[in-house]
Amino acid sequence: MALDRERKEIIKNFVSKWTGKGYEKGESQKFWLELLSEVLGVDNPYDFIEFEDNVHIDKANAFMDGYIPTTKILIEQKSLGKDLRKAIVQSDGSLLNPFQQAKRYRAELPYDKQPRWIITSNFESFLVYDMNNPNGEPEEILLKDLVKEYYRLSFIVDTKSEHIKKEEELSFKAGELVGKIYDAFSKQYEDISKEESYKSLNELCVRLVFCLYAEDAELFGRKNAFHDYLSKYDNLDDMRDALIKLFRVLDTRMDDPNRKYMSDDLQQFPYVNGGLFSNENIEVPRFTDEIRNLLLTKASDDFDWSEISPTIFGAVFESTLNPETRRSGGMHYTSIENIHKVIDPLFLDELREELNDIEAIKQENKRNKELYDFQDKLASLTFLDPACGSGNFLTETYLSLRRFENEILQTINKGQMLLDTSDIIKVGINQFYGIEINDFACTVAKTALWIAESQMVKKTEEIVKLNIEFLPLKNITNIVEGNALTINWNDVINVNSLNYIMGNPPFIGQSYRTKEQSDDMAMIFGKGSIETKLDYVLCWYKKSLEYMKKSVKDIKTALVSTNSICQGECVPTFWKNMVDNGAEIQFAYKTFIWDNEASAKAHVHCVIVGFSSHSIDKEKLLYDESGRKQIVKHINPYLLPTKDIWILNRVNNLDNGRPKMTTGSPPTDDGGLLLTYEEMIELKKQYPILEKYIKPFIGAREFLHDKMGEYSRYCLWFQNGNPTEFANIKEIRDRLEKVRQLRINSNADRIQKMANYPYLFCQIRQPKSNYLVFPRHSSENRKYIPIGFESPEVIAGDACSIIPNINLYEFGLLTSNVHMAWTKVVCGRIKSDFRYSPSTYNNFPWPSPTKEQKEKIEKTAQMILDARKLYPDSSLADLYDDLTMPRELRTAHQLNDKAVMDAYGFNIKTKESECVSKLMEMYQELTSNEE
Repeated sequence: MALDRERKEIIKNFVSKWTGKGYEKGESQKFWLELLSEVLGVDNPYDFIEFEDNVHIDKANAFMDGYIPTTKILIEQKSLGKDLRKAIVQSDGSLLNPFQQAKRYRAELPYDKQPRWIITSNFESFLVYDMNNPNGEPEEILLKDLVKEYYRLSFIVDTKSEHIKKEEELSFKAGELVGKIYDAFSKQYEDISKEESYKSLNELCVRLVFCLYAEDAELFGRKNAFHDYLSKYDNLDDMRDALIKLFRVLDTRMDDPNRKYMSDDLQQFPYVNGGLFSNENIEVPRFTDEIRNLLLTKASDDFDWSEISPTIFGAVFESTLNPETRRSGGMHYTSIENIHKVIDPLFLDELREELNDIEAIKQENKRNKELYDFQDKLASLTFLDPACGSGNFLTETYLSLRRFENEILQTINKGQMLLDTSDIIKVGINQFYGIEINDFACTVAKTALWIAESQMVKKTEEIVKLNIEFLPLKNITNIVEGNALTINWNDVINVNSLNYIMGNPPFIGQSYRTKEQSDDMAMIFGKGSIETKLDYVLCWYKKSLEYMKKSVKDIKTALVSTNSICQGECVPTFWKNMVDNGAEIQFAYKTFIWDNEASAKAHVHCVIVGFSSHSIDKEKLLYDESGRKQIVKHINPYLLPTKDIWILNRVNNLDNGRPKMTTGSPPTDDGGLLLTYEEMIELKKQYPILEKYIKPFIGAREFLHDKMGEYSRYCLWFQNGNPTEFANIKEIRDRLEKVRQLRINSNADRIQKMANYPYLFCQIRQPKSNYLVFPRHSSENRKYIPIGFESPEVIAGDACSIIPNINLYEFGLLTSNVHMAWTKVVCGRIKSDFRYSPSTYNNFPWPSPTKEQKEKIEKTAQMILDARKLYPDSSLADLYDDLTMPRELRTAHQLNDKAVMDAYGFNIKTKESECVSKLMEMYQELTSNEE
């Protein structure tokens, strides 16, 4: 604690020293060196930051005020009193604010020096721009607040720091407060399981949150108005009655004659409208001391609601009060960064570029006219989220458009006070439409939009320097409660009025769907269709395309989905129909982790696909996992920059001369034919005659994780056995009866028939010679799927694919980086792990090597096997852990990769996407020859 006090005293002295002073040309470097050393604890600040680095702008020299290479931060420093959001005339006549000026420098830097963050400062304020979200509102950190908020600048010296995101932290804390209020009130209801009580509790929490926000945002006329009104009532019953009266007042128009008869403390509150307080039948339970303390102290005195992020808080709020997410212990939300992965390439980037071009116009009258026209354009755009949940996509889009609008007002008015603010704000929440099946989520979505609107009005007030009336709220009728898959979207918004569809519909695999959801899929795709076995999210894709095609406009759609929709059988099954019906992918994010939970982050492997209903002659944008953008001519549904090719689920391989792959033998035994290591030892000990019938057994887990030559599972293998040697052993009979009962009760005819042969595996595919094993499932974190040879004495279960009669050349091909590149694209997935199947093998195009190339692959394949033998105590999972792979094994694989690439005509510089594109062309040529 002594160190903390000393640190705070140093920071306090720094703040005191620099308060009210700061000249750009003479004091910038001193200011930043002291900030780094005294506030952020950098020992050698001269070595940490670079000043006045030269960059070339339009053939002229310019200088960056500061650049920090370690954390990639670019600093644009201005003198004290300079407005950091105001554009000023540059030497070339263009009009740029400090952030736009810094972005010019950034564009001229080499890729490896381009900053992640841009900071503009005027000594008393820091505006921090995250270049992963360049269209977002900057975080503002004030010099005067550094004593308590110095940690928010820690990202300057720590690449892993995220403390800058104050509004996120506030939103999480707000969610925790709501959860405590919810729990305290829920105990007071007579029966919270009753639907009326449950809905009343949800509605009560929404109203309380709005009141707490409204008093901090001064919507009730002054700070603490709600707190001061309730705190007058010491008696808990009186406090409850006072709250109910307040709710009625907030729903009473200002011109209602009854208002003049109300007490003075009630008359101070405005008419809110919006339907938020219109339900007079809401059930409000009795208050307790805990509730009083929560409302007046924890949620009012000790917390400022005005700075929460409505985008995040809306989702956190809804999930806090959602029974399912409460049980899982999570406050779920979609990060603002991930929302921008959808909306930036869908429309925001183009709008940003258009606004930048207008702001660069030198002639003021022309520039202002263009800015007004652009403001009208922003106000004309309409957006639909057909699975809007708590409205986070709609809210963040609204905030982004309003930021553009405020930037326009700032540029036009140059910080001058306006005499008339009527119609100055044109972007409105009425431009945003949503469909949501959960009634409470609909209410939260509306509340989030109201809070967002209030916050942006405050920002506009700062620009025009006049108060703008916010209340009463505007009724939001565009958020519709209902099942988006059964209602007509045209009833929500006329298709000819819509510009964009966006969102994050639910991803639910076949085995996790409810009956209602299965019925939805049958309705969308047709009962019994192949698509009904795929992910539920595809319904939104199909319905979006059908809706878009009815429009006279060029509607564009971007949806977040599980990555399975662009892999395996989903591409030729679902996407071919989409493409045949006009869909064209305009941009896409390849598989990345979608963090959608605040308190216990859930890693969901997702893609984002932005598409139109017809072909558009423009370049497409393809983003990799890290967000790097590639400009391409076409994106196919495998999310590759090549033409549309449909990899079918083939039974036979492309080359009929190659060995056949099949799955291993399924026991279908309820454990009756399988043995643990201990059970194997005991059976052999009691019944030595069984030794010849007990064989090692491998599934994917055993193949990957057992040590070489050691096995953790065994099986009873009675094929071609003599029944007299085992038929009278009671333990064996008990086991076989268990197998028979399982098979009799099966719904599958083929399994029922095998109930007559309980001593045999349900299907026998065991090779009579050595064979190659592919585990069905393997981690995406491995560079290579571990494959290997087993003897016929080792029984392979159906969690493995097997290839008998295979040699070193084929092994070398299949364990290469070329085959892995193919696998990553065409095989199925579980989460993001590989789900290998025979069709992946059957469709893989083989090269036509020379004799020398083939011999080289055989040699490197043997090197891989020899390298494994050096580590007999290691499992394949150990050997193929990318962090600990032995040098000999890695070297052997690298040599094998080079040999295989040479056989295909690739070189070491060939990118993986180019490799797969070439393989797809080979596949298409082979299949066209077959036809």
